[in-house]
Amino acid sequence: MTQVQGTEPLSYPIASPAPLEPPPEWAELRQTCPVARVTLPSGDEAALLTRYEDVKTALSDPRLSREGLASPDAARVAAGDSEGIFSSPMAKALNDEGHERWRRMVGKWFTAKRMTALRPGMEAMADQLVDGMLEHGKPADLVTHLAFPLPVFVICTMLGVPEGDRDRFKNWSDTFLNTTGYTRDETRAAHEEFAAYMSGLVEEKRARPGDDLLSLLIAGADGDGEPMSEAGLVATGQALLLAGHETTAGFITMMVAHLMADRRRWERLLADPSKTRLAVEEVLRYDPNGSGFGMLRYVHEDTGLSGGVVPAGTTVVCSMAAANRDERAWQEADTMDLGRTPNPHLTFGAGPHSCLGQPLARTELQAVLGVLLRRLPTLDLGVEVTDLRRQDGMLTTPLRELPVTW
Repeated sequence: MTQVQGTEPLSYPIASPAPLEPPPEWAELRQTCPVARVTLPSGDEAALLTRYEDVKTALSDPRLSREGLASPDAARVAAGDSEGIFSSPMAKALNDEGHERWRRMVGKWFTAKRMTALRPGMEAMADQLVDGMLEHGKPADLVTHLAFPLPVFVICTMLGVPEGDRDRFKNWSDTFLNTTGYTRDETRAAHEEFAAYMSGLVEEKRARPGDDLLSLLIAGADGDGEPMSEAGLVATGQALLLAGHETTAGFITMMVAHLMADRRRWERLLADPSKTRLAVEEVLRYDPNGSGFGMLRYVHEDTGLSGGVVPAGTTVVCSMAAANRDERAWQEADTMDLGRTPNPHLTFGAGPHSCLGQPLARTELQAVLGVLLRRLPTLDLGVEVTDLRRQDGMLTTPLRELPVTW
């Protein structure tokens, strides 16, 4: 088998011709160069995986790890940033906590049963936000009025963050998830400010515990009776706040955009709202932006994939979005089928590092879609699809805004 293919590395991320469309290079790479050399915004080189089976393997195989991204020879994502999101003090604290132990402690909260219990509150908040959007009048920006504030409310409520502090997380998350817009010093300062805030919040919960997740983690312990460390609690709060609002806001935005882009999709759900759950899963598979930048893994020993042997010391970028369009894994992969089942997409990853909060994201998406179908059956885009603008440079690549009317 050969090593990583390709002579001239591509610049990554690869630009799309339009916000709702995948880069045409994905299909070509899957066919001719499934392990492709790419250059990240930092200038470092990595290997891009675009086939479903390769991405699934890379995310699950112990020979490739997320922890290895802290290695000195691992590729960095952001320009001038040696303390990026994958090698930050936050990531190091979570690694020190022990991945399996951390997931065991935090995972007690993120169960489908608990998320189902939270759904009425999510729907009530979505109704309240729709009320505000109606008062604002049309056209309105769905990102500002619904897609961003809802997940912020949900994750901050779960963690016990005071309402007055919630806007601060937008600035911090923009810094952490932006690959080009901030210097190394700005990124480090944001990490320090965020960590200091979370440390203070942990102390408040320790003094006055509630029924929120941080309070439960402070009081709880793993099977060996050991509580989570102070650094682990701070890092957990940071990680969940970042993952719990920015990505879900992007999911909500892109879900509505895709359903509005072809009116027949929306009409089908209006005629049969029972398809809401399947529709959410298909949007998660179909959206070329859903998994954003992709997941990075560090190769600890030579690993054979369909495109050849990937040498030890390589950083690979697992493009779940490209894998979700792999013709080998899906019939009519480039068609949005709202009734598609089964739908084992990779948007939330795979293996031991799959997204812990996926039950939360799924529940929020289903809740939002149900409320919109009930409250705004005439919902429509306020601009042409071609006029939608992507917010480039972000790991989650959300739209800048989503103007809607009704």
